[in-house]
This record gives sequence, C-alpha cells and structure tokens, in this order.
Amino acid sequence: MLLPRLISARSTRPLASKCTRPFHRSTISRSSTFTNMLADDTPLPVQVDSITDEAIYLQDGLVIPSPCMFLEGKVFLWNVPSALWEGWSKEHFGIFEVVAPRPEILLLGTGKHLVMPPPFVRSQLQQLGIQLEAMDTRNACSTYNLLSEEGRRVAAALLPLAPRPWQTSQKKS
Repeated sequence: MLLPRLISARSTRPLASKCTRPFHRSTISRSSTFTNMLADDTPLPVQVDSITDEAIYLQDGLVIPSPCMFLEGKVFLWNVPSALWEGWSKEHFGIFEVVAPRPEILLLGTGKHLVMPPPFVRSQLQQLGIQLEAMDTRNACSTYNLLSEEGRRVAAALLPLAPRPWQTSQKKS
C-alpha cells in the first residue's frame, strides 16, 4: 500500500523543471595533454581484442596475420616453421635468453587446438626461470589479457588459428 502512494504523490508534480537543457547535448572541453603523476615507466600491456582464423586483432587497432610474440608491452613478429614442431629449434625461443627482465610465465598459443610442445622447449625455458603454459591460441590470448592487466610479467608466443607460411616481404604489383 505504501508504494502506490509514493508513485501517485510523485506523479502530481509538474514535469517541467528549471533546467531545460538535456545533459547529452552538453559538450565537455578536455585538454589533450594529460600527465599521470602516478604512472610508472612500465609499458602499457598489449591487449587482444579478438581473434579469427585470419588474424589477431589488438585493442589499439593493429592486425597481426602471422605468428607473433607479446613481450614487455611490444609485439614482435615470430618467424617459425608453418608445420607445428617440425623444424623447430632452440633459436625460435632465443629472445628469452637476451631479454631483461625475463617474464615470469610464457603463454604458448598453439593454434586452434592445444598441441603439447617438445620437451626441449620446456627445458630451455625452465633453465631461464620461465614457466611455460601451453594452450590453444584463443585461451592464450584471454589468459594474457588477464595476467597483463594484473601487472604480471607475462609473455605470449602465439600461433595463428589457421597456419600460414611466413612472408618476409610483400610483393609490389
């Protein structure tokens, strides 16, 4: 009984008010130079927006149609054989020997389905103090977004969903 009385009491008020300008039409002037005094020198993490058979789409608009690595807030194209684990060697993970600081964890996206890496990959990364988590590329992208937002030192090595041969240069017509 109390609720209908409140509604009827409010409905007797006039609808017009002193403020006739709608809020959605107002413009806000903002300066384009903003300095965040609390920010540190840590690079912003790369964030994956979506993934398709053709490419990985990043939130900043970059489209990556080939294997890639996310490391220290940067994207690196990754020249690997198109056949999974055939012809792979320790050199394909050599970047982790020279980077400092090393990531705590490497998320390895193996394409459309999880395919466990050969033992030399896990042992090489263990010697460098990097934990390896292998999963399909969709889950690797999702896990990377989550861990990077938490501020973890995480890297991702991602293979596309549909394998493509590596192209070192584009042909001009």
